[in-house]
Amino acid sequence: MAPTLSSIKDRTVAVLGGGVLGRRIACTWAAGGWNVMIRDPSSEQRNAALHYIENNVSSYASSMGTKPGKAQAIEDLAEAVKDAWTVIEAVPEKLSLKIDTFAELEKLAPKDAILVSNSSSYKSSEMLEKVGKDTRRRILNTHYMMPPDNRIVELMTDGETDEDIFPFYVERLKEVGLHPIVAQKESTGFVFNRVWASIKRECLMILGEGVSTPEQLDAVWMEMFGGKAGPCAMMDSVGLDTVEFIEEHYVKERGLPTENTVDFLKKNYISQGKLGAKSGKGGLYPPGHTTKTTGEDKSHHENLHAPTLYMLDIGLNTLPDPIHSGRVVVGAPDGREIRTLVSGQILPDGLDISLMSGRIYWTNMGIPTANDGMVQSCKLDGSDVKTIIPAGAVHTPKQLIVDQENEKLYFCDREGLRVMRCNLDGSQHETIVKTGDWKNEKDAADQLNWCVGISVNKKEGKFYWTQKGLSKGGKGRIFRANIKMPQGEDEATRTDIEIVLSGLPEPIDLEVDEDTQTLFWTDRGDPPMGNSLNSLKLSTSKGLKAGEENPKYDILARQLHEAIGLKLDQVNKHIYLTDLGGAVYRCGMDGKDKKKVYDEECTFSGIGLAHI
Repeated sequence: MAPTLSSIKDRTVAVLGGGVLGRRIACTWAAGGWNVMIRDPSSEQRNAALHYIENNVSSYASSMGTKPGKAQAIEDLAEAVKDAWTVIEAVPEKLSLKIDTFAELEKLAPKDAILVSNSSSYKSSEMLEKVGKDTRRRILNTHYMMPPDNRIVELMTDGETDEDIFPFYVERLKEVGLHPIVAQKESTGFVFNRVWASIKRECLMILGEGVSTPEQLDAVWMEMFGGKAGPCAMMDSVGLDTVEFIEEHYVKERGLPTENTVDFLKKNYISQGKLGAKSGKGGLYPPGHTTKTTGEDKSHHENLHAPTLYMLDIGLNTLPDPIHSGRVVVGAPDGREIRTLVSGQILPDGLDISLMSGRIYWTNMGIPTANDGMVQSCKLDGSDVKTIIPAGAVHTPKQLIVDQENEKLYFCDREGLRVMRCNLDGSQHETIVKTGDWKNEKDAADQLNWCVGISVNKKEGKFYWTQKGLSKGGKGRIFRANIKMPQGEDEATRTDIEIVLSGLPEPIDLEVDEDTQTLFWTDRGDPPMGNSLNSLKLSTSKGLKAGEENPKYDILARQLHEAIGLKLDQVNKHIYLTDLGGAVYRCGMDGKDKKKVYDEECTFSGIGLAHI
């Protein structure tokens, strides 16, 4: 028997899984006014899911005119489902996991809760072996496409589902802006999915037989049927491993051939880690093909794996108080309106994100002559601002980077003439390089000692930093040293410091691509060498000795306006750059195809990103 409106009032919607689709399902119900509980065992996924909803729930709700509900994300399954009127399973596509999930839900969820699977490849009847007869009557499939752009939801019985549930659930789906379709009987795949599976299969056979290319095939498709993305681009966006997994299910049930479908994908793509847009190695198309910037044609498939961008606005364009007008802001590669997360900062400069801790970290330079800089942190929504390193413990902190694996912050101290690191909570704060004594007038006056940019290369066991020298002075240098301090030495006496490059116009921020062992950096010096993005293959860098010339490095992009921040997007193989002229750029890892994402009346410094 279906529940009633009165029986579900003030109860929650539970979503099991905070991944790409799970968080969109949760956001849809929250936008419709329901309080949503997201359960995911990964703290990183929980943080990302909540931040996705924070950033998008208003736009989801705008078309419905509703007041959004609240979303929470927790690890404990029992707590997540205890008050739910419906539980939506969006866990990984492993049948054994889904069987066990429904067995747990039978014990933990309310006895009248509607339990649904979002599986696109398994029938819900395959998930019932550990649940009783009464529970089977309230289990069904509700397969969501990709809200908010595609709002179709297909409903299907498990073969024993109470028929009264369907009209009740259809109305609830309509109320949150979705377009439900009810299958008349159970089958492998849904109504549209079966048609789409046939299209994918034939497209793969065309490619596997060498008849055509992804570009040609998609071009023909869009010419014939319209749209902004063809089947190959859409398969890349979903993930070729997912495409292969779903096709395997049809193969087993129908005895289909595999040579130019499953086998073709495994041999040419999946075995090489080329899973599509999410892998950073590309798929049927090169990496980054499905990520678009402002003004480019894009479909709802194309920004699924685009990052959220976090920038620092120093505030120098803000009158009457430019010193105290710095902001932490958030945006996206599609150029959506920038939102302010934290304001009132004193010349913020370097920024990075940890999804593991669910926090943003940034430096405030403070007044350069006052020794009042600090390192701060907040949650991804801008709340819970904390001081990690207090004023006086660092002089003028500049660029900052999170060592995600070891949960460490590295940052440079410009007028403090130091490179520092600490734990994410600020404990174990230590100086790892000291270029002089900032209290010594002579040392403090020598700008060649100023440390600015910072990066970590864990594979090499080293960290890199810039000492920019005089403004536009042509005496900038990039250094490196071992992450582990040499035994018996300290920050002032360590002997493992090497000069990587010297005589640079004015190097600022830098980052290492550990996959290719390539060093990237911005330079705000004068053209033609400065105001540029640059790179160096570390295999060509053995460390400079006195009188030696720099190894050959590449200038990848020019015409930046006082270049500052740099961040690598390893998923899409893009580089994001900021400058003091108020621009955020995106380009390829080779510097080509440079596009302006933002052009604002502000002064951008540090930039970070997260895939949420």
